[in-house]
Amino acid sequence: MSLTTSEDISLKTMAPDFELLDTKTKQFLKLSKLKSFKATVIMFICNHCPYVKHIQNDLVTVANIYQEKGINFIAISTNDPDEYLEDAPEMMKEIAEKLKYPFPFLFDEMQTTAKAYHAVCTPEFFVFDKDLLLVYHGRFDDSSPSKKVPVTGKDLKAVLDYILIGKPITSKQYPSIGCSIKWKENK
Repeated sequence: MSLTTSEDISLKTMAPDFELLDTKTKQFLKLSKLKSFKATVIMFICNHCPYVKHIQNDLVTVANIYQEKGINFIAISTNDPDEYLEDAPEMMKEIAEKLKYPFPFLFDEMQTTAKAYHAVCTPEFFVFDKDLLLVYHGRFDDSSPSKKVPVTGKDLKAVLDYILIGKPITSKQYPSIGCSIKWKENK
């Protein structure tokens, strides 16, 4: 595991469109069809990362709550499955079903979507407004596998709450910290 911190990305950046395989349904899905008229959360996660495993159950809870309020969640895994077998599409589907992911779990096989988003770690969260402009890029909360801090999702939830009540995002944005994305070597 290589600990990595997310990069700074300018707010109001437009979300790059994509069409990726949903490992749960075996259909290719486009951002333009998945986005919400309120806000869209795009998360880069994977199966093997201890930082993702640490928040998975609470992430499902948060997604269920906010999807009922009209905010869509999309998970993307981009790791090289030849090197990290746990992150292969079949295993992604297995984890998504086991944990009852209420959102699509997309596979970025060519890693072009992660590069377009400047994603570098898992978990890494991007929140886009109704116009697909970036309003938040950062962490779920301040917990981690090595800290004695409970998982709450407070940073992400604060942003989503502001969106729902129509207030500007005022909360400080902290970078995500987690496992580095496992890039394919030039094969």
